[in-house]
Amino acid sequence: MLLDIRTYACRPGTLNAHLALYEQCGKEPQVRHLGQPLLFALTETGNPCEYTHIWCYESAADRERKRAAMWADPEWLSYIEKSAALGALEVQHNKLARPAGFFPL
Repeated sequence: MLLDIRTYACRPGTLNAHLALYEQCGKEPQVRHLGQPLLFALTETGNPCEYTHIWCYESAADRERKRAAMWADPEWLSYIEKSAALGALEVQHNKLARPAGFFPL
C-alpha cells in the first residue's frame, strides 16, 4: 500500500471559503477517481490555516493511473480553475509513504 500524504496551507482568513469550494465542486470528482481518503483533517494545533488529507493506493502505478484519470476529468479541472481564482492556497507539501509492517492498514 502507498499513502499519499498531502498538506496544504491557505492564506489567513481563506480556509473556510477554500474548504466550502472543495466540498461543493472538488470532493465529488476527486473521490470518484481516488476513492475515499483515509483522512481529511483540519489542524488542531500548529498552523490554523492548514489541513491534511491522506489517500491510499495499491502501488505507484495505481496512484499514477487514478490521478491521471482525475486530471482528465472536466469537473475536476473546473474545480481547479475555481480554486485558482479564489487564490486561497499558499503552500502544498506532498509525501509518499508506506505503512510499517507492524501497523498494517
